[in-house]
Formats: sequence, C-alpha cells, structure tokens
Amino acid sequence: MTLGRARFSAAQLLLLGLFAVYSLLPLWWVFVTIFKDNGQLFSTFGLWFGSTGHLSENWHTLVSREDGIFLRWLLNSVLYAGATALGSVLVSAMAGYAFSAYDFAGKNLLFAVILATIMVPGTALVLPLFLMMQKLGLLNTYWAVILPALANPFGLYLMRLFWDSGFPRELMEAARIDGAGEWIIFQRLGLPLVRGGLVTVGLFAFVAAWNNFFLPLVVVNRSELFPLTLGLSIWNQTSSSSGQEPLYTVIVLGALVSVLPLLIAFLTLGRYWQGGLASGAVKG
Repeated sequence: MTLGRARFSAAQLLLLGLFAVYSLLPLWWVFVTIFKDNGQLFSTFGLWFGSTGHLSENWHTLVSREDGIFLRWLLNSVLYAGATALGSVLVSAMAGYAFSAYDFAGKNLLFAVILATIMVPGTALVLPLFLMMQKLGLLNTYWAVILPALANPFGLYLMRLFWDSGFPRELMEAARIDGAGEWIIFQRLGLPLVRGGLVTVGLFAFVAAWNNFFLPLVVVNRSELFPLTLGLSIWNQTSSSSGQEPLYTVIVLGALVSVLPLLIAFLTLGRYWQGGLASGAVKG
C-alpha cells in the first residue's frame, strides 16, 4: 500500500509539474520577448533571449510614443477599475443588505430576475448601453465606461449570502431597539462583519473593469480616454496596417505592465478574497 501511494504521489507531482510548466510558459515567453526587437522576435528561438537586449529601447518607445499616451491609458485603467470596484462594492453591499434585512412583495422573484441577467452575454447589452449613454449625453466621457459596470448581479448574489450568514438578525434587531438608524446599522455594524465579501466582490469587479475592452471600444473614440486594453489594441492595428514598423515587442511590454496592478491587488488582498470565496461557498 505504501509503495502504491508513493507511486500515486509521484504521478500527481509529475502531473502538477507539467500543468505548472504549461501555465507558466506563456509568461516566460512574454518575459523573454520584452528583451528583443521585432527582428529578433522572428529570427531567434521564441523561448530564449536574443544576442543583445532591447528592453530599454522598448521601454522608451512605450512611454514616449504619441507624447507618452501609454501612461495616460494606464491612469485611465486605474480610474476605470478603481471607480468601478468601489461603486460595485457599495451598490452590491447595499442591495444585498436590502434583500437580506427586509421582506417585501416580489422579493424572491426580483432576486431571481436579477440573477438571470448573469446569463445575458455582455456583448448583447453593448448596443442598448450605447443608446442609453447617447441619450444621457455621456458618450466620450469616463462615466460612459464606469456607470454600466456598477450593476453587478454576481456581486449582489455574493453579498446577500454574506449578509444572510454573517450578520445575525438578533444583532440587527437589538440595534434597532436601541434606536440606531438603518445607515448606522449597515455601515458601523454590518460592513465590518462582511469584510471578506466586500473584498471578494471588489476584486472581481476590479479585474472585470481592468480587462474591459468591448464597452470602451463602443462608447469612447477619443484616444485620451482609452483604457490600456483598447489603447494597446489600437496600436497593434494601426502599426501593422499603416506601413510602419510593427510594435510587437513594445506592445508585449505594455501588456506585461498592464498585468502588474492585478498581481499587486491579488497579492495584497489575497488572504481576504480567498477567505471570502471559501466562506461564500460554504454559505451558498
């Protein structure tokens, strides 16, 4: 039995090792590519460095092209993702509290309808959102990207789970008897108890907003309002189709830079969101 277990464990380790290599190989290719120029990208082995390094040249091109608009795109992405995460957390927490703390007619039906919207593809909503933003006069503004992302059905679902199981009704009723208002109960008593859920919803919303591409493509057409995802894509298309020298290695470097805020967010808040996911899974 011991030998069989040892062989099984070795097979597991081998399988996990192969999976790790498979998962990390694209990242290694990205890391190697940023040290090359376009010529070396196609003339050298893809998973190893070229004879000379071009990282500084690629970085200079990245931050100086079009008067340094890449840094503007980076700040735009931080603004879009940060504002969306904060707004989505607030809306989801308040809506989840309402569904958990109050009983009203049609409550379960309304909750089911909201959850059903998760199954609607995001691309199907882009045209209605475009027309809505046009009617409101918000096209080519930051609000056109931020406002539609504040509605987060999955975040509402998670926050209702946390409110149902993490905030005892007895504590809520006791606070009401003592004369505390609903906002005080929500803010001072409830939010600290569902902190794991807040971080989890915030991280999901941040990542979704950071990677958002199609909505900004439709609602903004001024380059100074582009997020990183859209700006790098436009660079790739224009440099390839206008007869200019392609910017493949520069764009790869920009893509690598765009991943760093996500890594920082997950490493900084990892212990909260992992605990929040586990807790939410148990409560669900």
